[in-house]
Amino acid sequence: MVNIEQLAYELGEALTAKQWVATTAESCTGGGVSFAITDIPGSSAWFNRAFITYSNEAKKQMLSVTEQALIEFGAVSEAVVFEMACGALAASRADISVAISGIAGPDGGSEDKPVGTVWFAWADATGWQQTQCCLFSGSRQQVRQQAIAEALSGLICRINKVMDS
Repeated sequence: MVNIEQLAYELGEALTAKQWVATTAESCTGGGVSFAITDIPGSSAWFNRAFITYSNEAKKQMLSVTEQALIEFGAVSEAVVFEMACGALAASRADISVAISGIAGPDGGSEDKPVGTVWFAWADATGWQQTQCCLFSGSRQQVRQQAIAEALSGLICRINKVMDS
């Protein structure tokens, strides 16, 4: 199992080295990514804010997710997490964002989107964007923990690539 605390420390070190600040837009993780980040001493230097947008209304109000994307694709979709990540950047002073929306279970899944389906989007101030869908297994808590780890890992990966270029 991936150590979320270790990932959060690594993220802090990478953000500090790059002199970047992060923000999160979370749905199914309910603030788990931002909790992991803010559990690290000194995180106020590299973490701006968190958007916990569990409802579609919150996604629209706080992150400017469009009604059209929600109706056409659903909250757990590439289109919606993309809009969430961009909205979080626009509504903060951050340099990089991650957005997460998924079905943690134990119910709520469908044939097209089974329990454990989680969409991610990352975006940064350079205009770079990336989306990814994962199908995690396990209990609700296990799905959420895997999603938190993936979100942190994606942030670290992007910052390291920027630093190496």
